[in-house]
This record gives sequence, C-alpha cells and structure tokens, in this order.
Amino acid sequence: MSSQWIRFGLILTAVVLLAAGCAPTQVAPSPAAIASSPAAVSSAPTATATPPSKTASTTGTSSGGDVIRLVLVPENSEARFRVREQLAGANLPNDAIGRTKDFTGTLVIKPDGSIVSSDSQFVVNMGTLVSDQPMRDNYLRGNVLQANQYPKAVFVPKQASGLPSPLPQSGSVTFKLTGDLTVRNVTQPVTWDVTAQVQGNQVAAQAATALKFEDFSLTQPHVARVLSIEDNIKLELDVTLQRQ
Repeated sequence: MSSQWIRFGLILTAVVLLAAGCAPTQVAPSPAAIASSPAAVSSAPTATATPPSKTASTTGTSSGGDVIRLVLVPENSEARFRVREQLAGANLPNDAIGRTKDFTGTLVIKPDGSIVSSDSQFVVNMGTLVSDQPMRDNYLRGNVLQANQYPKAVFVPKQASGLPSPLPQSGSVTFKLTGDLTVRNVTQPVTWDVTAQVQGNQVAAQAATALKFEDFSLTQPHVARVLSIEDNIKLELDVTLQRQ
C-alpha cells in the first residue's frame, strides 16, 4: 500500500474521532422535564373528579306544613261520663250523666295518617263535671274523683286505626283512636270509637269508650239514695276541631 493511502486513512480516522468527541452527551431527561414538556402535558390522562355519592337523609323532620294540626274549639265541644244507676224510689234504672265544656285538645296528624303523640293530647277539668244532681256531683268530685288533688284527666293519642290518608277535605270518616288515659295518676290504654264529619278546615267528631271503676282505682259510689251502680263507665266526647 502506498504511503499516500496510509496518510488518507489516518486523516479519515482523526476526523471520525474528532466528530465523536464534539457530539453532545445524551442525558436522560428528568421526570420534572418530562412532565413540563408540551407532549407530556397533552398526553397525560385528565383526572375526572368523582362526585360524592348521594345518600338519603334520615335525620330530617317534618316541618309544620307537613302535618295537620287540629285544635279543639271548647265552646262547641263537650265531654261526658255516663253511669247506669238505680235510685231509691225509682221504678227503672237511669243514666247518671256528668258534663263539662272545660277541656282542651290538640291532635297532630302526619301525612301518612300516624299521630304525633308528643304534640297531641286532650285534657278535661274533672272539677267542672256537673249532672242533674248537685249532691251526686259533690260526692263524685270529693270522694270518687278526688278532683282537688287530681284535677285533670289527660288522654294522649298514639294511633288512629282506619283513618284515611290523606285526610279528605269533606265527608264522613270512622276510625279507632288508641292512646293512654290518665285519671288520678293511673294510666291505662284506651280505644275510642270515632265518627267524624270533615268540612274544609273543620272536623266535628263523636267519640266513645268504656271502662270500669277498678281500671283507674276508683271506688264505686255508695250513698243512701243510690241502690246500685253498674261497674261500667261510658265516656263520650262531642268535639269540634279547627285545622290550623
């Protein structure tokens, strides 16, 4: 090989080595650089916010507009007791009837027909019950009912069986109203048979139930003129309720 070709090969080798030494060193890009590059940004998946799951609230309470509140109108209402007695000198038994208009009442009904017991009650002033015999009234108030010590009889409604829901704006309805009756600090469950006539915002109702003297630790009256008294007390209510 001639010296000319040897010299050309040496020059070519030197050029190749020089080019390799001058080329920039390839450094792996940092994660931050990758993230900030336009390509990385455009290709990165977009995070989608997941909306919180909707759960039904179980703590909500009915507002005043969700219930029907019926308030008793005393001047158009009456509470009564009725007891069958046999008086001396009378040929046939008769009913001793005591009456009063001195009582109050509120009945609160939910849309489903259930009773809001915490807001519902009827209270009768026992000391104002009067019949056609003042002597009988004094004996009942003083000895049987002990009205000076226990002046109020209180009924707290708890359930209305058969009450239509929603309550109609007019027409007749019948149902049974069950709750707790307290007389002389003795509380017993009682059920009233109720017939009501609904007319707009007003309800006229008749209710009746029966109990025995011993149910409330009451002593049957024993007086000279009364020969016998049945151990059955009928309670009756004629009430007018106004929707509010």
